[in-house]
Amino acid sequence: LKKRLEKCNQDILDYVEEFQGFSKTVLSRLAGLSHYKAQFKSEVQNLLTRIERAQRDIDYFGSVTDSHTCIEVHEDLVKQQLFEEAEEKRKLKLMLNASCDHMVAGIRSLKIVKKTGDKHGSWMKDPGKKHTKIYLLNGSVNNVILEFANIMTFMESNHTLKARRVTLPFPWEGTGHIIYQGFLFYHRYGSLNEIIKFNIQKRNITDQMLLPGAGRIPAYKLSPSTKIDLAIDEQGLWAIHAEPDTGGNLVITKINHTTMAVEHTWDTSCNSKDAEAAFMVCNTLYVVYNFPSGGTSRIQCVYDVLGVVNTYENPVLHFPKHQGSHSTIHYNPKEKQLFAWGDGFQILYKLQTKQKV
Repeated sequence: LKKRLEKCNQDILDYVEEFQGFSKTVLSRLAGLSHYKAQFKSEVQNLLTRIERAQRDIDYFGSVTDSHTCIEVHEDLVKQQLFEEAEEKRKLKLMLNASCDHMVAGIRSLKIVKKTGDKHGSWMKDPGKKHTKIYLLNGSVNNVILEFANIMTFMESNHTLKARRVTLPFPWEGTGHIIYQGFLFYHRYGSLNEIIKFNIQKRNITDQMLLPGAGRIPAYKLSPSTKIDLAIDEQGLWAIHAEPDTGGNLVITKINHTTMAVEHTWDTSCNSKDAEAAFMVCNTLYVVYNFPSGGTSRIQCVYDVLGVVNTYENPVLHFPKHQGSHSTIHYNPKEKQLFAWGDGFQILYKLQTKQKV
């Protein structure tokens, strides 16, 4: 038994010694692993730092590249826009015949031709025809045109007996109609913005169109019955109207009188407040203002669609003698006169012109 105990003790000592040796080996290996772990951690941290630096460099160069790209794209867009604007102006000058270079310098004289009809109406000649016929369109809503052989017939006291009556299929609205090359162009009564082209001799409608944006408010605050005012100058047919979206400023549209298609539109700086009428001369809009109670009419806003005439450099032009108001003023480019309707009077104004600067 004693020997067995001694042997067990010896075995235990051997196991302890062997365990101690194993422990030393394990501890030694663990110490090595800790070293490797620290080294590995250090290398990983270093790699992450390098990756972060690389990412910052990538982001920087990317932002610089994007910035240059945006600048280049922006510059290209500006160049393209400038080119398109220049091309548009070139086309407009060709379309509007840039040789039309005169402007209104004054209103020289007044002639009251007759007093007939209602307070509102319009009368005119056809500047596109060689005949001397006079047309009378009485009232702001009507469907009968009176055609006279000449102004002498129109001035006779019993002139209505000698007039040819032309009845329209639909009445007009306002006083903004115009006659050009044998056709009456007018705003159809009851429609928002329909313009009708009517053949006076054949007495039938040949075409119609809708004028975008027009008809919601009067073209002129002092002539509320006229929502669309049509005009003729050396370049043909125009439409003048006001829009709420422009703050009541007037909008002018060039219309191809043959096809009834819109050729171009301009937002002007001329406001419809206190305006009673307007007319076109040589690509330029002249807006006539007055007082709500009536007074001396005056031109104090001018808008040239080609930008040649500066409205702020032009003096206010007053209409001579006539006291009251106008419901219509139309320019006749053939005779260089204004055909006006003022408080039931049919009036002629002669214009003084000068070359545009």
